[in-house]
Amino acid sequence: MQRRSLLLQISQLSKLHRRCNQAYFFSSGKTQNFHSFPDNNGDPMYSDVPKPRTDKSQRKPYPTPMKELIKRAKQEKELRKSQPCRLLEHPPANGLLVPELVDVAHRVYRARELILSGLSKLLQFIPVQRCRFCYEVHIGNVGHEIRTCTGPKSGSRSATHVWRKGGVGDVIFFPKCFHLYDRVGKSRVVHDERHSAPRIPAILELCIQAGVDVENYPSKRRTKPVYSIEGRIVDFESVAGMDEMETNLFVENVDDTEVDVLRRDPNSELNAEDTNLIELSTRTLDSWFEMIGGVRKIMEKYNVWTCGYCPEVQVGPKGHKVRMCRASKHQSRNGLHAWQEATINDLVGPNYVWHVHDLNGPPLRNDLKRYYGKAPAVVELCVQAGAPVPDQYRSMMRLDVVPPERDEVDLVA
Repeated sequence: MQRRSLLLQISQLSKLHRRCNQAYFFSSGKTQNFHSFPDNNGDPMYSDVPKPRTDKSQRKPYPTPMKELIKRAKQEKELRKSQPCRLLEHPPANGLLVPELVDVAHRVYRARELILSGLSKLLQFIPVQRCRFCYEVHIGNVGHEIRTCTGPKSGSRSATHVWRKGGVGDVIFFPKCFHLYDRVGKSRVVHDERHSAPRIPAILELCIQAGVDVENYPSKRRTKPVYSIEGRIVDFESVAGMDEMETNLFVENVDDTEVDVLRRDPNSELNAEDTNLIELSTRTLDSWFEMIGGVRKIMEKYNVWTCGYCPEVQVGPKGHKVRMCRASKHQSRNGLHAWQEATINDLVGPNYVWHVHDLNGPPLRNDLKRYYGKAPAVVELCVQAGAPVPDQYRSMMRLDVVPPERDEVDLVA
């Protein structure tokens, strides 16, 4: 009997010890090492490259949890029932501008112009390569040897890239959206207006809706808030000459280069001769961070939408109704986009590239890719031109990692 009771106590103690170890392990900070995606709220020194979606058929993750979206929809529905006719008080939902964001929009607009001008000058000194069959970009004299090509017939080439000379559009990409003359009164572009409504870069449309006036792209500016009657926006304000402006609204679509020429100040830094390459790269990098920070502030108030399956974006209270989606499950939606809340990466594509320690050194090897870091193409180009490395990208670029030589690969664990 004593032996049985002793064995029973030993088994109970072992189970208790096992449970305590499991509780300690899952409650400790060691579990953070299993996160595959970076934590924006954590320590920036431990940030890594965001991994793209492996399955394109899956929808993009929602920035706001679905429970929170359902809660907001229920609150809006209850408010609509309790007050069928109400005056919208808060901008920009009532058609008015947000006063504190007008200056931010102008700074973002100027920073974008400085970035495009600085990149065009930096490309005269720092070469940029782009794959002929996919969207891969590389900063350096020769392209890398990392096999990540996903273009046509990439299997026959063992996923090897075929490089050609790149340009400014390969370093930074601004997706386009439809321009809205009246973001509150007519917040959607229907399918029949897809050829008449102009398409401009989404970041430019965001600046226009936030208070920037751009020639050939007018926007209706209200002085009185609008009303919401059973969910429909009603505007009792009469604007003189509105019909005249609407006739001049649907102009021919222009390229990014033509949009950049609009409203340029001849006395600004944009047209000055930059003799110092380091100063030019530093100023371009500062403009990049100013633009990103300003866009984040504007997106807190002004809605920006993206398709959950394709890169299409739309700035405004709602997404457009043009049936142009060709991504996964578009047949069930009759070509309409599956709109959801957009993030900063949807509005300004970061386009991550491999970091090169020496532009004149040998190309990056495929078997050593785990030792290489990455950075946005704009940051990599400015750093290679002499700008200091930003603190938030030091870990991502893996500056503290020394890749082994060709004869040392077999000796590395």
